[in-house]
Amino acid sequence: MTEARDRIVFDRVSMEFATAAGSLRVVEDVSYRVGDGEFVSIIGPSGCGKTTTMNLVAGFVKPTAGRVLLDGAPVAGPGPDRGVIFQEYGVFPWLTVRQNIAFGLNLRASRVPAPERAAICERYMQLMGLADFADAWPKTLSGGMRQRLAIARAYAVRPQFLLMDEPFGALDAQTRSAMQDLLIEVLHTEGKTVMLITHSVEEAVYLSDRIVVMTARPARIREIVAVPFRHPREQSLHETHEFGDLRSHVRDLVMKEYAAQARQTVGQSR
Repeated sequence: MTEARDRIVFDRVSMEFATAAGSLRVVEDVSYRVGDGEFVSIIGPSGCGKTTTMNLVAGFVKPTAGRVLLDGAPVAGPGPDRGVIFQEYGVFPWLTVRQNIAFGLNLRASRVPAPERAAICERYMQLMGLADFADAWPKTLSGGMRQRLAIARAYAVRPQFLLMDEPFGALDAQTRSAMQDLLIEVLHTEGKTVMLITHSVEEAVYLSDRIVVMTARPARIREIVAVPFRHPREQSLHETHEFGDLRSHVRDLVMKEYAAQARQTVGQSR
């Protein structure tokens, strides 16, 4: 069995931002790889630099040092090969469900003919359970439905990479669980290379092939944890001893970094 080729590579990446108090190092000497079709979650303390690493892949910012590669080439900027989904849903309130999904298909980088555009919209409305709401405005949808719409819009332009920053963080527990299962189902159908930023250890273990545990700021890699469970996964996995043991291990790593972050805060206040 051959290993999946590398799609995303962090090669000794560091990132600094200029502040009024001087240079602030957010990411420090981070190196890891994401293989083709792999689902990798990034987890760590709040404010440690997780979202910055995703923004580097998205092309929103460039590293201060090191390289971020997509299929062997340095990231030069945003592109239609990457679909980005944020916690705040990211849907346009002035467009209907159908128009939101079609939005990217009208842009020059991913424009398709009208008949194909209509077929793609119909496919993703059906896949995400939104067909009955095709002409509805986002404000009339529940939070879970708005997030389904955000995923549908990201998928419609057929990105190779799906970059998700706390996409289910604002949802209640039951809706979050349903959205995780929907994501598993869609990925099983569509196949993508996924990078997920999350604060939820449970979510990371349930969805991922590997989990990159980051340290307190500046973000470094504390440990990369392999998740042994086969896909597709079901909710009953949560009740197994193996899941519980892995969840406890990852949670222990994260909580140690929260403790380190607290010590940093105390030291800075003195």
